[in-house]
Parts: sequence; C-alpha cells; structure tokens
Amino acid sequence: MKMIIALLAIMCLVSMSAVAHAAGVPVSTDKAPAAIGPYSQAVWAGNVLFLSGQIGINPATGKLAEGGTLAQAEQVFKNIKAILESQKLDFKDVVKVTVFGMDIKEFPEVNKLYATFFPSNPPARSFVQIGALPAGAAIEIEVIAYKN
Repeated sequence: MKMIIALLAIMCLVSMSAVAHAAGVPVSTDKAPAAIGPYSQAVWAGNVLFLSGQIGINPATGKLAEGGTLAQAEQVFKNIKAILESQKLDFKDVVKVTVFGMDIKEFPEVNKLYATFFPSNPPARSFVQIGALPAGAAIEIEVIAYKN
C-alpha cells in the first residue's frame, strides 16, 4: 500500500511539472545577468525554452564587456550558455537565433564567432541591423531551444 501511495505521489509531481511547463515557467540563474527590466531571463512553454535577448553584460561586474561588438558578442554567448546549462540544455538544443546588431558591417566577424558555438547543424537564424539597444549595447541575441 505504501508503494502505491509513493507511486501516485510521484505521478502527481511529474504531471504537475508538465502542466507548469505548459503554462510558462520563468527561468533565472545568477550565472547570467539579471533582467534589466520587467521580464524573465527565459520562459518554458512546454518543451520549448524562449530566452530573452541577451546583451554583453558580465554578470560578475554588471557592466558591458569592453572591446566592442565582438567582446560583447562573446559575453552574450557566455550568458546564453549559462541560461541553457541551468536548464540542462546546450547549444545543440537551440533551434532559432535572432541577432540584433548596431552595424551590419560587423556581420562577417560576428558570423565567425557564431560558427564556433554552432560548428555543425546550425539552427535557423536572422541577423537584423537596428538603431539602438538597451544600456548602449552593440549587439543583442535571443534564442529558442527545444528539449527532447
């Protein structure tokens, strides 16, 4: 009887977890910068994790990485990695990337860096030049990941 009750309790916890993910569960890790506005670092919707746009803020200092777009882009990928890892995911689970850059002329250099994080079977991607980013950032990247 105790075994049946334990099994029922486990089944309830598992199904409550599945329902919670379906409703949109916010994600937060101190290994990536805290949100600088009223949003979550990421949100689960079923098996899909939507990461908010990340800029090149170093979570240890709270400041943008120095050295321009590439230095900020490298920090962005570290931030994305930290959020993914907090959910037991990695770059292989990413299915869509959107890059917002201040200068399309930096696309080739950003592309080289990007390729180091997605060396094979890269996800779908967009690169959009924009007029301004929060905190004076040079680049912002958002990703969508899927957990099998």
